[in-house]
Amino acid sequence: MRLLVMGGTHFVGRAVVETALARGDEVTTLNRGTSGPAAPGVNAVIADRTDPEALRRALGDGEWDAVVDTWSGAPRVIGDSCGLLADRAGHYGYVSSRSVYRWPMPFGADEHAPTVDGDPDDGKAEDYAVAKRGSELAVLRAFGDRALFARAGLVLGPYENIGRLPWWLRRIQRGGQVLAPGDPARPLQLIDARDLAAWMLAAAERGLGGAFNAVSRPGHTTMGELLGAAVKVIGSDAELIWTAPEVIEEAGVSPWVELPIWLPDDAEYGGMHNGDVSAAYGAGLTCRPVQETIADTWAWLQAEGDPRLRSDRPQVGLDPAKERQVLERSA
Repeated sequence: MRLLVMGGTHFVGRAVVETALARGDEVTTLNRGTSGPAAPGVNAVIADRTDPEALRRALGDGEWDAVVDTWSGAPRVIGDSCGLLADRAGHYGYVSSRSVYRWPMPFGADEHAPTVDGDPDDGKAEDYAVAKRGSELAVLRAFGDRALFARAGLVLGPYENIGRLPWWLRRIQRGGQVLAPGDPARPLQLIDARDLAAWMLAAAERGLGGAFNAVSRPGHTTMGELLGAAVKVIGSDAELIWTAPEVIEEAGVSPWVELPIWLPDDAEYGGMHNGDVSAAYGAGLTCRPVQETIADTWAWLQAEGDPRLRSDRPQVGLDPAKERQVLERSA
């Protein structure tokens, strides 16, 4: 398959490129060339896609069987790409987000849940959910039923540049008493970036279109299994101190940001780890064990060091002094 990856040097894009090369696909990447070196074996095209003329020159008269795009910025930019590629690419796979659903996300929500309003011609990206939905509409306008929207949930794995799992791994590496949030049996939904990549490429080959909640089944793992596996993989002396959500809330500690991955199992946040993914699984999605994701992410951190985090996302992690205060309060 002749594949064009818009991006391709970090996190999901990098996973897509590596998976495609391993499949034997012919891979072209288009990016600014500032996020890291191109993978050996790809045709690397350098351009700033926010400049329409530069994008036009870079794409030239190329044709591809499929495109995979991870864009999280202004919908107008992805609309420019789609306008140029609609007659030269057979399929467009867009890495969207379950954030496009209206908040709070209902328990058991499938792809028919109400979405936020988006504008495909919006030149701004002030709201992540609105920008992702606007980008979906831009792709849909150009590609119709040849467009695939992978509405990913919590994405983890090697190359993660959001910092959620890397933060937990580094915290557990430091050892000592570790504030572990809520109930260890709290079910989680997540997906390894490499599983997302493999599914999107297989879907492109089949010409699969439509929107899919692309994440594991509810209860694929638990918060306790995830953190326990991290302790085991690292070989740390960390002691997980499971702390009630009420104590965490009273201390002013924010879920998801200060305590990455974790969300309380309540009316506001519960739907984030309880979505209906039957459509994606029916379309061939599979998810590896969380222990493999943790082990491979730790190996990547050891080999390449901490990633440069995205500047357009909140910095994750709990301040050590604040963690000690909460642990003392819960003792």
